[in-house]
Formats: sequence, C-alpha cells, structure tokens
Amino acid sequence: MATRRVSGARVAASSTWVDPDGVRRPAGDVHAWLPGTNQTVCGLPLARAELARFPHVSWADADPATGAHADAVAHRCHRCAAGTGTRRDERPWRRVDPRP
Repeated sequence: MATRRVSGARVAASSTWVDPDGVRRPAGDVHAWLPGTNQTVCGLPLARAELARFPHVSWADADPATGAHADAVAHRCHRCAAGTGTRRDERPWRRVDPRP
C-alpha cells in the first residue's frame, strides 16, 4: 500500500506571536494544515483544538532548525511531519554495498 505525501501544507499553531515587523507568526505546538480543510494532516480538528491558522507560513518554514518563522515554536507534530514526507530520523547517507 503506497502512502500519499501531502504537498503545499501550511501551519496551524496553538499560539501566536508578533515579530518586530508586525507579522503574526506561529508559536507553541505547530501542525501541518492544508488550506481548504478544517483539520490538520494528522487529523486534529482545528476548531476543537483551538489552533490558529497561518496561511502565509509554509510547513517547511516552521521547522525550528531552519529558524525562518520558527523562533517561538516549541514542538513540531511528528505525525504531521511524517504525513508531509519529512522524517525525524532521516539519514543523510545511503548504504550502497552492505556487508554480508
């Protein structure tokens, strides 16, 4: 069974902060969200979880390692990350000739 990877995901977060330029940014727990839907990629309903939508912030920019829009991000949902194709334990190398 092949799994479908999501592209074009945006951010839904548990709280917000305003940067010095006056732009709203995600903070706290962040989830991947597809515009036009009422739930996150992991299946969490936006309204019941009281998540704020950030259609101007892409999911890739919400990674604390990038530092782009993730200054106040505390936790990134690992289920949403798996649904968008990123892996927590992705290795930068590939084994070409394994030992017997």
